[in-house]
Amino acid sequence: MRLDQFLSNVGCIPRRTQAKQACDEGLVEIDGEIAKPAASVQVGQQVTIKTGMRVRKYRVLQLPERPVPRKKRDEYSELLSSQRIDEVES
Repeated sequence: MRLDQFLSNVGCIPRRTQAKQACDEGLVEIDGEIAKPAASVQVGQQVTIKTGMRVRKYRVLQLPERPVPRKKRDEYSELLSSQRIDEVES
């Protein structure tokens, strides 16, 4: 599954165009390496997103075929950490 599609389907980033833009700007990593929007996402990988003033890390649990309802998002991605950027840099 494409990275930008995964991010929007599980709600990590609200829209696929925003997910694509974040990837194009180098704000998304898969297992510690900057990833392009079309990068393939696999179960078990760690995805790091730097948006706004936050750095969030997720583990991929499942790959959804379509957008996931809010109540079921925890079944597809696990939030490992969420930090403010000033906390990360200091």
